Parts: sequence; structure tokens; C-alpha cells
Amino acid sequence: MAHGQLLDVVKGWEERWAELEEFDLLLSMATEEGDSGTEREVADGLEEVDEKLALAELECMFSGEHDANNAIVSIHAGAGGTEAQDWSDILLRMYLRWAEEKRFKTDIVDYLPGDEAGTKSVTLLVQGRHAYGYLRSEVGIHRLVRISPFDASGRRHTSFASVMVVPELDDSIHVDIDDKDLRIDTYRASGSGGQHVNKTDSAIRITHLPTNTVVQCQNERSQHRNKDTAMKMLASRLYDLEKQKQAEFHDDLCGDKKGISWGSQIRSYVLQPYRMIKDHRTDHERGNVDAVLDGGLDSFIKAYLLWAK
Repeated sequence: MAHGQLLDVVKGWEERWAELEEFDLLLSMATEEGDSGTEREVADGLEEVDEKLALAELECMFSGEHDANNAIVSIHAGAGGTEAQDWSDILLRMYLRWAEEKRFKTDIVDYLPGDEAGTKSVTLLVQGRHAYGYLRSEVGIHRLVRISPFDASGRRHTSFASVMVVPELDDSIHVDIDDKDLRIDTYRASGSGGQHVNKTDSAIRITHLPTNTVVQCQNERSQHRNKDTAMKMLASRLYDLEKQKQAEFHDDLCGDKKGISWGSQIRSYVLQPYRMIKDHRTDHERGNVDAVLDGGLDSFIKAYLLWAK
């Protein structure tokens, strides 16, 4: 963690301590004078302090090299056609709502819609303090069990989607990429974005031939800006691949680097025959599935960070 970030953490704790001292004094005065209005004001203020302390406690767990960075989140539907693609769309909405609650900025940099509904794949840039520190808990396979709205017989279906999260690299980290190792293709953007986006080959697909790593960007009207964004995404992917290779030779392999493969789901979202979301790494579970799918991920993130420690 950088020096400036450490100072921010210390300053935050000092501000919370000052607030607690102020509320303690107010409560003493209100009790002596029987001022119920001030007592209610103190109670409301303490609730706000408690929320701030919970957030500060969570941020103290961010000790990873890139935890403070922005995050690049990619979601891919598994086998299962429309049902799996709809599940990817639900996950996308969940992360967008979570980011909105955190007041993080989000940009969808690449989007491939499903054949009939939902999303085949999507890449999302999440910008905010500790975005990667939070979202690295989401790497892996997410499993959904529900009565499919696309099955006229009302049968229960199991769907899978994979989530990949890598940090957006800052200018202090340079990844050498040889132009000879790249294949760059242009194509017409498939999503909305106005006449220019849909009628010109502004979208960019870059393939890193030695590793067969593919990144795409189509959210900008300018081909050059799409290429710049795609190159940043490629650098982050290649850096993450190299870190994983290095980790294979050490005993301190991080939990968030768990290999992605079908059957190794990190979390199950069961909507039928009962309602429960369970993280298989931490055993943390919640019965209020609607709140979680509406962006209420913090309890799972905190449980993961404690488990990873």
C-alpha cells in the first residue's frame, strides 16, 4: 500500500475516533438534561460511524500488491444456451448494482449478446478505490439452480458462468508486448452506440499469439481509443498469467488464483427447491437471495478476505 493510501487509512481512523468522542460527550449532556431528541441524534450518528468502521475494517484486509487498482471483470456464459446466457446477464446486473452502491464508475468495454436473451460474454471496467481488492473474491465458476423461465415444462435447470477479474495496471508497471506477437482484427460493433459505431469497423480484437490470449473492445466510437483500451486489458491479462505461473512454484498460492474449470464452482445460487446462496470456499451463506443478486455482495467479500488471510 502506498504512503498516501496509508495516510488516508490513519486519517480515517482518527476521524472516527473524534466522532465517537463527540457523540460520547453529547450523550452525557443529553442524559443529564433528559433531551430525547439529542439522544436520537446520537443513536443515528453512531449507526453511521458503525458503517464507516465496518468499511474501514474491510479496507484493512487489502494487502495485495494491486488491491487498490481498478478491476477488469469478464463474465462468460457456460454451456446451456439461453439459460446460461441469462445467468451471465444476471451476474452482470449484480456487479453493476454492487458498483453503483460503492459509487464506483463502470464501463462495459466489450459485450456479446446472447442468441435469444442474456449475454454470451461481457467485459466490464470497474473504477474506484480498491475495486480489484473487493472483486478478486469473485474469480471462478458461479452456479445457478432454478426453475428456468425458458422451459415451458417448468423444469429445474443448473447453469454455470465463469468470472475472471484482473487488476488494471497503472503506469508504474510495464509489460513488454512485441508487436510481432499480436494479431489485430477490426470488426463492426455488435452493441448499441449510435450510427457511427454500428456502421464502421471501430471495434478491436487483439490476439496475443504466444499465449492465445484474446481481448476485445467496442465501447468507443474511435478505433484508436478502442485499441488503447484493448492493449491495457491485454497487458493486465498477460501480467496476471505471469503471476499465476510464478505462484505455481511457491507454497503461498493465493486463493483468488484458483483455476477456473467446470465443476469447481466457488459459489452456488440456489433458487429452487429452497433459496440459499453459499460460497463453497468460506461456507458463508445467505438466505436473502434477492438482496445478494441486487448487489449485496459485501458479506461474501468480507468472508472471502478473512478466509484468504
